[in-house]
Amino acid sequence: MPENQTVSEEKPASSGSNGAAPSLHGATAAKARKDLGDEKIIAMYRQMLLLRRFEEVAGRQYQMGKIKGFCHLYIGQEPVAVGSMSGLEEKDYVVAAYREHGQAIAKGLDPNAVMAELFAKSTGCSKGKGGSMHLFDVEKRFYGGWGIVGGQIPTAAGVAFASKYRDEGAVVLCYFGDGSIHQGAFHEALNMAAKWDLPCVFITENNKYAMGTDIERISAILDIQQKAVSYGMDHAQIDGKDIFKAYYGFKEAIDRARNESRPTFLDVITYRFRGHSMSDPAKYRTKEELQDEMDHDPIKRMETWMLAEGVIDEDALKSMDKEIKDEVKAAVKFAEDSPFPDPSELTTDVYVEWNWDIE
Repeated sequence: MPENQTVSEEKPASSGSNGAAPSLHGATAAKARKDLGDEKIIAMYRQMLLLRRFEEVAGRQYQMGKIKGFCHLYIGQEPVAVGSMSGLEEKDYVVAAYREHGQAIAKGLDPNAVMAELFAKSTGCSKGKGGSMHLFDVEKRFYGGWGIVGGQIPTAAGVAFASKYRDEGAVVLCYFGDGSIHQGAFHEALNMAAKWDLPCVFITENNKYAMGTDIERISAILDIQQKAVSYGMDHAQIDGKDIFKAYYGFKEAIDRARNESRPTFLDVITYRFRGHSMSDPAKYRTKEELQDEMDHDPIKRMETWMLAEGVIDEDALKSMDKEIKDEVKAAVKFAEDSPFPDPSELTTDVYVEWNWDIE
């Protein structure tokens, strides 16, 4: 075993097309209940359900023509965002790619502001100028998303360098898809992060297909966590379809970054239920494969476990779902009622006012 290999308590089980574990009834779930408590677990479930309902509605709004341009939904990958964000502090940073609606909301961005941004309205988190692929919130330290494949990876390394230089004690999470790992910027950033001991967690959301090509057709190795070996970097594979295994896997890497200022590269096994974007019919995968993955829906699995363990009851779940649907419905109304940016905004936010008086 390589010196920098980190091993999770339970490896992702083989089920379906991409390593989905069939059940949450196990030691990791029991440990999570003991460590986190029922209130925290319910909050994590609620966050996952909020991301799901938000994306479902966003997809419908796109089909109705209210959202223009590209729109990449996060449906199926919710445990990755929620599992990782659950281990963060307010001072920590997130840098994401263009499939970032769920990550933005999980980091604390207001669903109203996110939906308004999708509608290109002035009340959006990027003032209506970014749209689906460019959500941004300096106050929440959400520095994403980025439209260039892999372009955010060296940016995240730079944010981690700045944070370390300022002695902030903050961690940077950098999300990207498996299609980014063959970009030169990926390797350059990991090399620099390892060389300078940057507090950054590099997270590959490995949904197997990138835009639409099976990773088996394009990657010389399938165990992509091994790419970190070249840089002597700690690395692990995480079951991103199980909220509890995801939480502990991310927590180990986050703690390493915060306490030791060491980076980690994570191969997070996940699966998106929708195509790469709203315009993708996803004909590169079979209906049987998709159905098998949906049969192991991570939200439904967590719900089943919570009911079986008495963490929550059916009435509370139904009430929560209605509350979330109302919240998302309100976000759509907020977006619809908000104005488009004034034409005078066309030339604002183009350049940054920089104070060269650096102490």
